[in-house]
Amino acid sequence: MQLKKILPLAALTVALPSLGLAQEAEVVVDATPDAVAALNTEMVFILNSLLFLIGGFLVFFMAAGFCMLETGLVRSKNAAMQATKNVALFSLAGIAYFVVGFNLMYPLGDWVIEGWLGGVAPTVLEPVGVALEDVDDIEYASIGSDFIFQLMFCAATASIVSGAVAERVKLFPFLVFVVILTGIIYPIQASWSWGEGFLDEIGFLDFAGSSIVHGAGAAAALAGALVVGSRYGKYGKDGKINVMPGSNLPLATLGMFILWFGWFGFNGGSQLAMGTIADVADVSRIFANTNLAASGGAVAALILTTILYKKPDLTMVLNGALAGLVSITAEPLTPGLGMAVLIGAVGGLIVVLTVPMLDKLKIDDVVGAIPVHGFAGIWGTLAVVLTNPDAVLSAQLIGIALIFGFMFAASLVVWLILKVVMGVRVSDEDQVTGLDKTDMGMEAYPEFSS
Repeated sequence: MQLKKILPLAALTVALPSLGLAQEAEVVVDATPDAVAALNTEMVFILNSLLFLIGGFLVFFMAAGFCMLETGLVRSKNAAMQATKNVALFSLAGIAYFVVGFNLMYPLGDWVIEGWLGGVAPTVLEPVGVALEDVDDIEYASIGSDFIFQLMFCAATASIVSGAVAERVKLFPFLVFVVILTGIIYPIQASWSWGEGFLDEIGFLDFAGSSIVHGAGAAAALAGALVVGSRYGKYGKDGKINVMPGSNLPLATLGMFILWFGWFGFNGGSQLAMGTIADVADVSRIFANTNLAASGGAVAALILTTILYKKPDLTMVLNGALAGLVSITAEPLTPGLGMAVLIGAVGGLIVVLTVPMLDKLKIDDVVGAIPVHGFAGIWGTLAVVLTNPDAVLSAQLIGIALIFGFMFAASLVVWLILKVVMGVRVSDEDQVTGLDKTDMGMEAYPEFSS
């Protein structure tokens, strides 16, 4: 029996018994340096692409997490609308990112001239059955895997906005905003760092997007919350803050755990490579740090709410865990395990302290998205300097200011235009009745009264 394999001899010796072949079988092995190099190149390409794909579908599952979290934290009369928004925004984000966003985020040539003109085009994947010699960037990963992975980050940015403006925003103006956000605004901002733009050149570091994704989403959410206004009855004329409890806290808890699970792909996949021992060890280190940061955030929120309110607050604990995850996202690789817990814990404390602050300012954020993704995102981006020797505080501050400033200003302009052209806020009467009945004509929980 003769086998023609481009394999190192050691690998073939191990493989033969598992194939049921005798060791003494006649084997022809192409072990020339070029053949071995080709194999190594292909394997790196395959493993990198696999990491992107695994990370991508883990982050995709975060869409379910956002949906469950938001649906559980809104009142029952708005639950069907919130679920509809989450399905629609994720679908539209995919189309917008395919048509414009991906190539705008990773422009060709000079960012200002060729990038703007040549980078705006639909995404094109490798041809079916592509061979080694036909792939331009063979040592990296497939375009399809990169597109899927980056799309999930883009869609997550829109999901952050959805929760903040829940229960009073009109569906179709919101979806128009999502298309502009995911197709244009987010990709432009992300290209400054991840597209090798000017923030990357000055040394700004944000490993998986504490500011680039989470802070960006929070800035867009803040602009939306200001333009749309607060929910009817949320703030009394006497300054009283009226609590509007969520309809299903177990569902919100499930959403938090789904997000926690998906975050392993969010941060671990951002290693962007799995072709060496060092890369795989780094991915496992990122997983461990990510998990402990979430733990630190949840425990810190649990302790602080018990101290402040004499009883623990589940919603704060949920957001504390998420804030811990956001906080570690800017640098999940270089901290030790203990430092990861501390970084996450500070994020949890930030959420507990800033949620009431927004209410005092009469900024109505239904799910706490702005504190979780915005304030904790800022902290996480600054915390990079504590563990990464390559981080420079001035570069981190510049990056934070430009990302938050651009995302807020661009989103504010779009929200204001939509307010004039389409109107963005449902009537007070519809809010009292609930958007499920008035806008959807169905109820999420028809057996129960709102």
